[in-house]
Amino acid sequence: MRLIFKALCVAALAVAVQPLSAADIEAGETKYKQLCATCHGDDGRGDGPAARALRPAPRDMSDPEWQEEVTDEHIRLVTEKGGPAAGLAPTMTAFGHALSDEDLDNIVAYIRSLAE
Repeated sequence: MRLIFKALCVAALAVAVQPLSAADIEAGETKYKQLCATCHGDDGRGDGPAARALRPAPRDMSDPEWQEEVTDEHIRLVTEKGGPAAGLAPTMTAFGHALSDEDLDNIVAYIRSLAE
């Protein structure tokens, strides 16, 4: 019985510390394209169809320098609560009402993949 318990603990720990999988990034891409691409563009460059009308222009999230400076928590905050929650543009809409915690994590993973 102890051996089974130890094996289950090791398996649970292995799952808990694994990085986000491609499925998470793919799920994040789907939600991103539904909610974010209109302004930020499909590749996160800030060149979506609505970008021309926005001042300030949407963030280029594919920029490696920005990716290095920003935390996952910041990306999540802005996505969930909107630009004003982080001292950013009021035109950055809050999407927390439409996203689960898992969706938010997946979108962050997708945004992180944009600099690769």
